[in-house]
Amino acid sequence: MISIDSAILTIKKHSKPLHKETIKPVEKSNGYVISQNIYSPINMPPFRQSAMDGYALHLHDLSEYKLIGEVKAGDHETYQLKKGEAVRIFTGAPVPDTANAVVMQEKVQVKGHIIETGNKILEGSNIRPKGEQIKTGAIALKKGTSLTSAGIGFLTSLGIKEVPVFKKPTIAIITTGNELIEPGEKLKPGKIYESNSKMLLSALYSLKFYDITLHKVEDHYETTYESLNRIIPTNDLVIITGGISVGDYDFVGKVLEDLKVKRLFYKVNQKPGKPLYYGKMNNTSVFALPGNPAAALTCFYMYVYITLNRMMDHAIVELPRIWAKSLTKFEKRADRPQFLKAILNHGKVEILDGQNSSMLQSYAISNALVFMPEKLSVINIGDQVETIVLPV
Repeated sequence: MISIDSAILTIKKHSKPLHKETIKPVEKSNGYVISQNIYSPINMPPFRQSAMDGYALHLHDLSEYKLIGEVKAGDHETYQLKKGEAVRIFTGAPVPDTANAVVMQEKVQVKGHIIETGNKILEGSNIRPKGEQIKTGAIALKKGTSLTSAGIGFLTSLGIKEVPVFKKPTIAIITTGNELIEPGEKLKPGKIYESNSKMLLSALYSLKFYDITLHKVEDHYETTYESLNRIIPTNDLVIITGGISVGDYDFVGKVLEDLKVKRLFYKVNQKPGKPLYYGKMNNTSVFALPGNPAAALTCFYMYVYITLNRMMDHAIVELPRIWAKSLTKFEKRADRPQFLKAILNHGKVEILDGQNSSMLQSYAISNALVFMPEKLSVINIGDQVETIVLPV
């Protein structure tokens, strides 16, 4: 059995970025990480641009200007304005080279072909300079940037149609257990509805991983062997739930050993989730999580989450941790470090009832885990506690 810190370091050491690929069109790249710097092929904006609806002016000492034309967004006609001349202009339209200010329409009085401005207009006002946002050849987005909707919009505004990224992993989720049945089936004595695969699938979807297959394996050595031997080599990441303990019908550990999966650790000094397995077969990462759902989800957030981010070459691979003021008292019964389901709100955290590793109801309303180290036996109201912020 190893410590939490040792488990995290081991996973970081043995998890590497996957190979690079190009995503086209760029709008399909949400959630990917850029594998090399992307340079802007154009200036943005590509021309002097009006920041609002109003009038482009060639400034002079008087407050009256002669209106000689109009420029809409998309127009390419230009005007040579003399001092004291103006054109009607709209947001995003190209500002004539001879104009040196734009005045917003609300500050102008129009009298036929004459406009009158009130206050003194500052040179350069309401004009977006060419290349104000980015210049041709400058880095648009750096390697390691995680692509969001805003990032995709930005690249598209530069005319970029494809993007180099790190590949997202192919993932298999395997559930074991003869007692498991699917929701919708009649619940017979001794059976329970299988929830771990749907829970983990949802967690992966929320992190923008979609290349996932689900598999169910009975508690039988030959069936487990055949399934894992087929699934592990064809995926980048395999997550197994259940069957990793040492019961008479827990075959996962034995099968992984017989398949020559390199075990990097088994059992972590923590609660919940002590019987956690991590290994590698060639380039495939294999996690065997406890069957209890709360334990499985905690292990996913604390360990599988790191592997996923390392595969994508994220700069930050762990969930954020903050210090928060406890609103509740909690006494730890075991001497192991413990992750406690909790609700975090504006720097204060409430430790919930229902901390058993089989209980998901309290997890369903949690947005954080309070970490209670091994030497800490009691958390009192008002104590500052280390709090792990869960993904939304």
